[in-house]
Amino acid sequence: MAGHSKWANIQHRKGRQDEKRGKVWTRVIREITVAARLGGADLAMNPRLRLAVEKAKAANLPADTVKKNIDKATGNLEGVNYEEIRYEGYGIGGAAVIVDTMTDNRVRTVAAVRHIFSKYGGNMGTEGSVAFQFKHCGQFVFAPGTDEDKVMEAALEAGADDVVTDADGAVEVLCAPLRFEAIKQALEKAGLNPDVAEVTMRAENIAELAGDDGVRMQKLLDAMEDLDDVQEVFHNAEIGE
Repeated sequence: MAGHSKWANIQHRKGRQDEKRGKVWTRVIREITVAARLGGADLAMNPRLRLAVEKAKAANLPADTVKKNIDKATGNLEGVNYEEIRYEGYGIGGAAVIVDTMTDNRVRTVAAVRHIFSKYGGNMGTEGSVAFQFKHCGQFVFAPGTDEDKVMEAALEAGADDVVTDADGAVEVLCAPLRFEAIKQALEKAGLNPDVAEVTMRAENIAELAGDDGVRMQKLLDAMEDLDDVQEVFHNAEIGE
């Protein structure tokens, strides 16, 4: 099954994350805090926390910082109480945007998110206005040139829903969120190391943007991601060169 060309957008996002290492630490800490509060401190029994701890390791977050924030979340230490809030809206050309936040002040957060949509030419929508255009799923992305047959064999045998080859040769494995860890382990056992491995909101359709529209959309996304309370920004824009 052929897909759109996402590799450039994925590489851009990874580059932005690498540039903002301190920001990544903040977001990982918040995810650890919420995951531990909701599911407990036992990694074996809390897959969301296990994934957050893996993200922390990938970002080189010190182990004692991880432990301290798990302890805070589970009541062993005093900490901040975050809540998760999702906002939806439209970017340039009607591109769909989902903004996941963790905040201790929802009034501050909604005002900031609305301001970014408005300032950069988008519109904030109501709950459910764009979420139907995305699928909550596990996603693994391999660089162009990866052996598609090897990926397909390992992934489908482990229970993946689909293996997609994008227009630029990148290979995507898609699965139900609950199958994420099993498939991750199967891929690693087969010697396959994805460039992206996450549970995400994957766009079901693509809004292609180029030229000035692409530049404006990228500015909106960058500004949204720079907000302190924002954890993740999902969108269906494919921004051309």
